[in-house]
Amino acid sequence: MISDQRVCTRGQSLYRHAKSIIPGGTQLLSKRPEMFAPNKWPAYYEKAKGVLVTDIDGNDYIDMSIMSVGACILGYADDDVDSAVIDAIQKGVSSSLNCSEEVKLADLLLGIHPWFDMVRFARSGGEAMSIAVRIARASSKKDKILFSGYHGWCDWYLAANLSDDSALDGQLMPGLSPNGVPRGLSGTAIPFNAGDIDQLARLFHEHKDCVASVVIEPARGLDADDNYLSQVRALCDQNKSVLIFDEITSGFRMSCGGLHTLLETKPDIAVFAKSMANGYPMAAIIGTGRIMDAAQTTFISSTNWTDRVGPAAALATIQKYAENQAHRKLLELGKKMKSIWQSAAENAGLSVKVTGIDSLPAFGLDGDFALNKYSYYVARMLDAGFLGFRQFKPSFSHEQSHLNDYEKVVRDCFNEIASGQIAWEDWDPCHVGFHRLTRE
Repeated sequence: MISDQRVCTRGQSLYRHAKSIIPGGTQLLSKRPEMFAPNKWPAYYEKAKGVLVTDIDGNDYIDMSIMSVGACILGYADDDVDSAVIDAIQKGVSSSLNCSEEVKLADLLLGIHPWFDMVRFARSGGEAMSIAVRIARASSKKDKILFSGYHGWCDWYLAANLSDDSALDGQLMPGLSPNGVPRGLSGTAIPFNAGDIDQLARLFHEHKDCVASVVIEPARGLDADDNYLSQVRALCDQNKSVLIFDEITSGFRMSCGGLHTLLETKPDIAVFAKSMANGYPMAAIIGTGRIMDAAQTTFISSTNWTDRVGPAAALATIQKYAENQAHRKLLELGKKMKSIWQSAAENAGLSVKVTGIDSLPAFGLDGDFALNKYSYYVARMLDAGFLGFRQFKPSFSHEQSHLNDYEKVVRDCFNEIASGQIAWEDWDPCHVGFHRLTRE
């Protein structure tokens, strides 16, 4: 059961203060403590190295959760990546001239994805998706976007909720409000269910010659279906629409580069961020020359897209990843975690659904008080010295021994959840989507 061995008073106090001066408490919804265990998640870190995180109260945790939302694929503060970044900083982060590292990075990415011809860079996934959509619209000279999945915070995406404020609820992140998005964008972004090729075909028919692009994740909760993807590809070709793969989450988790390197279906544009620079801000939009050249017909430009740190970090990250074939370890660890959850649930008689591609495993609980039970799970893991969550994003720094130690606590926790001895009403439910936070 839960004890109070670890005290997170400074972290909790600082987060309460943060909510009074930072709207939403943090800069990233996925890092809000309420998404894990309200009033219990440590909130702030002092240092992180490998898979060890020390919070500002001095507590140490092994991170068996989201590893900076999947960004730190090699592990925290990787020596090789950090060394490359320090060297870049010492030589000068920015100047009136461009850094040559961005050309080297473009060549490296095109070498990994030889069916593409051109690259543009940004520094975050959301803005990179906006760039991709802008290029697709400029190239096709059409306006409407058909999409499935979650693709960020920008106007083009949230416009889907202007005509139906629940349109995005089935796209991974419920409760996203379109407040502040111009009403004139209503009808320009239209969701469809991933895997439903008939629905997508109907949308193409309904919107005839107006579809600029189809935006999808090649895989996330389930393994990629090349047959489905090839049908999406065919519909895009028939309607002269640009196919965009959002690989911000899936990129570099199943192979060195995009998940689509393992598939027959190739998009017109693929978008990367997160893992490509091991936690440093970096994003890339890569695509065919015919499509990408349209970037020169529209204005896409930013001072901070020219800094040296991002490309230097990405070059070092990708080179180390490739040399070590890091995806093999990620897949092995992810499969093991799936097995841990499944076996522990079966032994406890607990109904658990294990999902996700092998390098992005997750589990879900059925029945009443599921959100309360998630909070209990997180608190139980914290008490045992783990940042634990219903997701696990393995890194190259994780070892089998970490999973072995974690498994023991998972088994105990699942038994406790299944015991019927816990008053779930006493546990604050975690959040699973966007919520407005109070300032207190």
